[in-house]
Amino acid sequence: MAVDILLGLQWGDEGKGKIVDVLAPTYDIVARFQGGPNAGHTLEFEGTKHVLHQIPSGIFHPHIQNIIGNGVVLDPIVFRIEMQKLQDRGVDAAKNLYISKKASLILPSHKVLDRVSEEALGSGKIGSTLKGIGPTYQDKIGRVGLRVGDILAADFNDRYNKLVERHRKTVEFYGQSLDVSEQEKLFFEAVDYLRTLKLVDTEYMINDALQSGKRILAEGAQGSLLDIDFGTYPFVTSSTTMVAGACTGLGVAPKYIGEVYGIFKAYCTRVGSGPFPTELLNEEGEAIRQAGREFGSTTGRPRRCGWVDLPTLKYSIMLNGVTQLNMMKADVLTDFDTIKVCTHYKLASGEITDRLPHSLDEAGLEPIYEELPGWRVDLNKIDSTEDLPEAFKNYLTYIESHLNVPITIVSVGPDRKSTLKRETEKV
Repeated sequence: MAVDILLGLQWGDEGKGKIVDVLAPTYDIVARFQGGPNAGHTLEFEGTKHVLHQIPSGIFHPHIQNIIGNGVVLDPIVFRIEMQKLQDRGVDAAKNLYISKKASLILPSHKVLDRVSEEALGSGKIGSTLKGIGPTYQDKIGRVGLRVGDILAADFNDRYNKLVERHRKTVEFYGQSLDVSEQEKLFFEAVDYLRTLKLVDTEYMINDALQSGKRILAEGAQGSLLDIDFGTYPFVTSSTTMVAGACTGLGVAPKYIGEVYGIFKAYCTRVGSGPFPTELLNEEGEAIRQAGREFGSTTGRPRRCGWVDLPTLKYSIMLNGVTQLNMMKADVLTDFDTIKVCTHYKLASGEITDRLPHSLDEAGLEPIYEELPGWRVDLNKIDSTEDLPEAFKNYLTYIESHLNVPITIVSVGPDRKSTLKRETEKV
């Protein structure tokens, strides 16, 4: 068997959680392989909205084993709250949840480090969610961090204090003081809770499952354009958000990678700082924001909105080896008479290209658009691809013809049932 991978192709918030939930019933295991509580996967079904931050989106299916892989950075405080919310809704998450002993721990002091370093950047700030993600990955790469398995060690408190002291010196370098006393109490209570759960060597668990023929879905967080290597650096997250991250974040050899589902919106959004060539700073952008309820599920921040950008999608598809595309939130564009699609960029030199330059912040870069007719039909009321308006079908085939990958799922509303599976030929 193979590990199928689902990931975002834009700047995150593409709707990955919903598609995991839709696809999950056909899988035995759903596994998160990177990121932390800066991710917010929103699922909506039976009239109820659920937001998951660190727990895999397969948790609502009783037959599925859910794994938090070694590539994830785990905040015990946020995790405990998340588990309690699931319990309050009648979901016994502890029954089918497995946590890698090699996953890194986010300490309260990591969040302070995140804040003071972001403040020090001034107008050049990254747009961090201030969840302590970056500093935790820094400690991981610096080989000084703490991991989930460390909480089982007799000297865990000593290890914790040693790392906090290291953080204290860094915070003082920025001219501030480190006070985590209030959060620290919650942290150790959450660590005690974490010790009661299934903490395992998930790399063995996943590979044993592969050998026994089980189906595995790896769930990405953030988006490909936020990848630490290939995203719009330095306005990126601190982990590998692409297919390669599933290999290192779960302990899976590349030969076991199967289908790669690439998720993208019918338009484009971004949260935080960084380049965004097709951003709409006008009434059209605000109309998309309101119709799409484009506010961060983790931070509540309004998302920047713009037209779909094909050069960035081609780039993400190439680097991830995407085999199937899933278009999300097509219903948001219902009220537009004309839909614009960015097909190329015009560089300051005058060159026309569909390839990404070293920096999307390059002075003089302009998106080149083609216009397509809108459909003016409420897609949310359609439950069959055959009933989709012709203008929207043309929009789908137009996108496919440029990306050369079939669009197999179209989402036309927030609810689980508002998901249309599409029969396509290889394009």
